[in-house]
Amino acid sequence: MFTVEELERQTNDQVVILKNSQCRENFYRENRIILDFETTNVFHWFKSIYHLATSDRIFVDNYYGFLAVTNFKENVICTQLWHAAGAIKQFALKDPSVEYRSERAYQRFLDVYHRFDYVVVGSEKMANIFRQSFDLSNDHILRTGIPRTDFFYDTKAMKSAEESLIQELPILKRKKVILYAPTFRDHKLNSAELELDIKKLYKSLSRDYVLFLRLHPAINAEFVNEFPGFVYNVSSFTDINPLLVITDILISDYSSIPFEFSLLRKPIVFYAYDLEEYTKTRGFWENYEELVPGPVVRTTTEIIDLIKANQFNLQEVNTFANQWNQYSRGYSSERLIQAIYKDEEQLKAVEN
Repeated sequence: MFTVEELERQTNDQVVILKNSQCRENFYRENRIILDFETTNVFHWFKSIYHLATSDRIFVDNYYGFLAVTNFKENVICTQLWHAAGAIKQFALKDPSVEYRSERAYQRFLDVYHRFDYVVVGSEKMANIFRQSFDLSNDHILRTGIPRTDFFYDTKAMKSAEESLIQELPILKRKKVILYAPTFRDHKLNSAELELDIKKLYKSLSRDYVLFLRLHPAINAEFVNEFPGFVYNVSSFTDINPLLVITDILISDYSSIPFEFSLLRKPIVFYAYDLEEYTKTRGFWENYEELVPGPVVRTTTEIIDLIKANQFNLQEVNTFANQWNQYSRGYSSERLIQAIYKDEEQLKAVEN
């Protein structure tokens, strides 16, 4: 959304948004063209292909297989925004599962990644990861910062988001918020059951806290809430940024959310109950326990003990935030659009 709004602010270009059913963002605004980019809607599908073939600037935010066979017109700039400001687990060409893929599949991956003229990064750490993951040279790295992190430098926007959520959820006036935002496990996409003892959390923490639950968008199951008044399922919230603003303690695991949440300099607990298994199947860029800016726990009891003790090392969080948000300083959206609309030689030279 930040990129789109900045694009409209700086240019007069027609904005066309292609989205599928997994996209929760409501991009609607007068003069925008929004299309369902799925084969179930044949009319929208063909219109989408037309716009891909005729656009001058293309932005993508994930891996899209169709790019392997898409022929852009000459001088088109395709920019990968990605969906994470940092990376804990390995992905793309560094995903451990790649070695079991066929040569044809591997080539398809390369064809997609080589469609990216530029990949936006918020740090040198992420630049190094993208070079390895996408098989790209340094010339393809755009160091303008991550657009959606601009929100965390806008005190007015954050205050407005907080006030809006308090009005919607008055409980926020009386209790602190623990946000649990786990990533998905491949073998549990059809289950909303949690490896977290919510009953135990309720008994120990409900006097002072509420538990917000943010399930990953890939989960295709409905969470059954047995503790209303303590547990609030906020998985349907389109934008996670406002939720992070009102969160006092984040519980995560291998998700990318901590990279942005760290900008708020608040405590993070890393609930890695399946660390050994996840290490084998997905792999990490660095030793997990050395990489993450907070205590690593395996049980609900450990989570409770940490929260009650309230002895978190926020300097560790601060260091993490500075490392991974090196180029994200509150005006990343502006710099991105300025860079993309410069000539190619200028674009390659963009630094902080």
